[in-house]
Parts: sequence; C-alpha cells; structure tokens
Amino acid sequence: QLQTVESGGGLVQTGGSLRLSCVTSGRTVGPTIVGWFRQAPGKERTFVAAVTWSGEGTMYADSVKGRFTISKDSAENTVYLQMNSLEPENTANYYCGVTTGRLNIATKMWKGYRNWGQGTQVTVSS
Repeated sequence: QLQTVESGGGLVQTGGSLRLSCVTSGRTVGPTIVGWFRQAPGKERTFVAAVTWSGEGTMYADSVKGRFTISKDSAENTVYLQMNSLEPENTANYYCGVTTGRLNIATKMWKGYRNWGQGTQVTVSS
C-alpha cells in the first residue's frame, strides 16, 4: 500500500503562495485517490483537495476553488498542492492520505483515508 510523506509548509504573509508536496511510495491497490486535508489546533481535520491516481480527476473544497491547485507527477509519484492567495484562515497542519474508489461526496471525509503522513505546518500571517 501507498505510504506518504508531506513537505513544503512554512510561514508566509497574507496573499502569498506555497507549494506542498506529498511523496508516495509503495503500490496502489484498486482505484486510488490521494487527498489533502488540514487541521487547525482544536478543530477537526477538513478536506482541501483530492486527485485520482491517473491525475485526470480532481476535487476541491469550495473555500479553496480558484486559489489552490492539486496535481500529480507520475514520474515522481508525488502529489502537489499549489496554494495561492493564502489567508490567515488557511493556517493549519496539512496532511495527505490515501483512499480508494471514485471521486464523490465520500472523498471529502477524512475517516475514509489511511496512511497519513506526519503533516506539514502552514502559517499565514496577517
């Protein structure tokens, strides 16, 4: 099964950009989706974006549409999350995880994912 390692977080000012990386290793079993979620202290883990293993299908949380872009580099087995126009409300620890199936409403539920990485902290200052 796929394992994941996140990186790319940091401190950025409002309006700035960051690109997060989720490096995967191992093998896929069935139709695979890699998702990015975020979790602020004391809050539940929430969906940000997801991409199918082929890279052809994507899904976004409404709050990030038009600002964030998820993509997959098959040669590097890496899923990227390009985040533009960052806001203080985007401050959180960002995680990537793996699930199987097709993109649907269940894709946005963190409990369906496994093999989470250690996360990468994103802090947006005002």
